[in-house]
Amino acid sequence: MALLQGGKLALASLLFLTPLIDIAMGQTFRRLGTCPTLGCVFPPDQIDFLAGQLFDIRLEVHAPTNGTEATNGVPDENFTFCIQKGNGVCVDVTRFFGVRDPSLEKWTFTYYEDLFARDAEQLTGVNVASKAYRAVTLHEPGSYRAILKYNGGAQTVANWVVRRPPARRTAKNVLFFIGDGMTQAMITAARLIGHKSINGKYQSLMQLDQMDALGLQMTHSIDSFITDSANSATALYTGKKSSVDALNVFADSSEDHFDDPKFETIAELFRRRTGGPIGIVSTAYIADATPGGLCAHTRSRDEYEAVVHEFLYNTSAISPTLDWPTGCRGADVIFGGGAEQFIPGSGSPNGTDFYKAFESEGYQVIYNNTQLKTVDNNKKTLGIFSTSNLAKWLDRNVYPDNLKGLKNSPTGDQGDAVDQPGLKDMTLKAIDILQARTRRDQGWFMMSEAASIDKMMHALDYDRALGELLELDDTVRASIAHLKKIGELENTLIVVTADHGHGFDVFGSADTQYLAAQTTDRRKRDAVGIYEGSGLSEYTVSPGSTPDNHTILFGAQGPHFPVQWTPRYTFAAGFGAVPDHRESYIGNAGGPRNPTTRGEDGYFGPRPEDRFEIHGTLPGSTSQGVHSLQDVPVYATGPGAASFRGVYNSVDIFFKIADALALGRTKD
Repeated sequence: MALLQGGKLALASLLFLTPLIDIAMGQTFRRLGTCPTLGCVFPPDQIDFLAGQLFDIRLEVHAPTNGTEATNGVPDENFTFCIQKGNGVCVDVTRFFGVRDPSLEKWTFTYYEDLFARDAEQLTGVNVASKAYRAVTLHEPGSYRAILKYNGGAQTVANWVVRRPPARRTAKNVLFFIGDGMTQAMITAARLIGHKSINGKYQSLMQLDQMDALGLQMTHSIDSFITDSANSATALYTGKKSSVDALNVFADSSEDHFDDPKFETIAELFRRRTGGPIGIVSTAYIADATPGGLCAHTRSRDEYEAVVHEFLYNTSAISPTLDWPTGCRGADVIFGGGAEQFIPGSGSPNGTDFYKAFESEGYQVIYNNTQLKTVDNNKKTLGIFSTSNLAKWLDRNVYPDNLKGLKNSPTGDQGDAVDQPGLKDMTLKAIDILQARTRRDQGWFMMSEAASIDKMMHALDYDRALGELLELDDTVRASIAHLKKIGELENTLIVVTADHGHGFDVFGSADTQYLAAQTTDRRKRDAVGIYEGSGLSEYTVSPGSTPDNHTILFGAQGPHFPVQWTPRYTFAAGFGAVPDHRESYIGNAGGPRNPTTRGEDGYFGPRPEDRFEIHGTLPGSTSQGVHSLQDVPVYATGPGAASFRGVYNSVDIFFKIADALALGRTKD
């Protein structure tokens, strides 16, 4: 990862920055991701807007002091900027939007031009002149050209499109599920271990297999082809591509994480247009990128205290002078982990008791599954059920002793959070609260995230990842049944997708008993069965004694989950973007996996366990697996579901949901 010193582009984003247009755009470093010239326009080229969607504009003129783009180091402070609608006249930005010209801002940042410059510690300096226009909007559908002129004749042109909104609303409610990191190969593997097959024919199917519409979405970020959960959430929630680590902003070069140009999210639009209730549910800590991105705006996804502050107040506790005029205005339901941001201390906004802050704004606060079941449906509710991420399905249901001794109580009393809800518990209760708080035909919007599909794939803990995926599928199934019961199924668009993928797949089976008996890596690999040697899934048949005499019989978990998790013959799986590690294909009964250990040289390598070694493909500084390029599936059912068929960009999901809710406006 790269550093931008004296400026604030995060280390992760600058990996993807390069200063030269005539060389490929794919160098490891760039001066600024979406700004290949010395003049920068944000929103940059190729951006689509929903009619009436609020956004900021940031203009920058760069003057490098050294390096391959070196100038005199003095940026043009007299640049001009105009907006052209179709073939019309280009109108000065102040007249076009009816706004005042803001004060000129100036700063300096530094960056490395490439890996050789990084190794030699040769930084390039850039002086910047900038202006920002806040909370403007385009109502009229059509094409626009935004033209920045600078340096005595140079210009940068950004082509924008405002999409035409639909004439009518088709969905009253939206239930948006995100299986973080989920791919079709993972769904296939989950079906293998959770559904019995006889002679190649499954006797039951996953709920995802039975949805009305199936599509694929492309997950590239705005300035790199491998995305993270922040900019991929941004694409899904706003219809705008952004940079790695960025939540609902275009990454500029300033030092402040909170002054980057913002744009309105689907939840903010829903609240502003309808006044209806909003729900946020996640098995992650609630300030994580996917839940946090529904309402927060920051260049750095790691600004957790600012994220939860914006949940409640629409502003950052760190940068309150940059108030965003829209916002979620306090989501009606927030369920997940992450008590660190609420318990008074270093992780909470300004060190305050943020539970009390929510209570003072009319929220009821709950801390466990027992309270969740009986909480009043008519009141806004904050449910924080542990520090950090919530426990995994496998640990809650199969290895409950793993919940003990963690000192992760959400109250901060150093106890154990042993009474945690699962995704289904939280989602069904959230539906009831949102439904109770809906007035007339407002409807409601909810995002529900199965976060640890991704987190366990990173850790190469495939059993736990697939358990999380099966829990997501079970939650979708239960939600459909519940919506039908309360008479809202025909009014509700249900969308299930991922934000990005991992290059995971199953390639065979593994005889774990035979593998454990071998003494060399090559002999251990003989335990992997391919083609006809792969056999059939033992996860869906009642076990006898497994090699370690650990027998698990199910009943409490219900159908659509494995009957056992420790068969002798397991699935053999892996993916390419991994560090050096060892593999036995036996699940980790003692808790989530840690696949690597740091060596004396500072690099990560395989743990010294009795497994055979897998040579990795990642830099030695990387301790876990990383994301991949592949397209990810989209499933939908309900009013508006047909539009989700086909192959499209991730940003289109925002527009499809917004159109179903008729959130676009040609005038306010």
